[in-house]
Amino acid sequence: QLQASGGGLVQAGGSLSLSCAASGSTFSSYDMAWFRQAPGKDRELLAYIYRTGGYTSYADSVKGRLSISRDNRKNTLYLQMYGLKPEDTGVYFCAAGTATAGRWVNWGQGTQVTVSS
Repeated sequence: QLQASGGGLVQAGGSLSLSCAASGSTFSSYDMAWFRQAPGKDRELLAYIYRTGGYTSYADSVKGRLSISRDNRKNTLYLQMYGLKPEDTGVYFCAAGTATAGRWVNWGQGTQVTVSS
């Protein structure tokens, strides 16, 4: 089970940190990802990180502004966001799965991020 937290209201240009806590003992067996669903839009893959933490990838739209990381000892995934824009507004979801297959099998409940202009 995945539990995302850390969302909130922030002004444009601000920063925010999200966390995703995983229960159970299989966290380190999965690649992890953050997705965003903006109002009226499809869910978008923002970033993912390999199970070892040794590789990360970002969508072009967020490259340089987001940083994904994980702590397998704490069963926690993180997303540091900088230089936030109003278009970053949406519900942010964490997911577990296999990055190379593009298959995400476990999802958190989402946390709302709102960026005001």
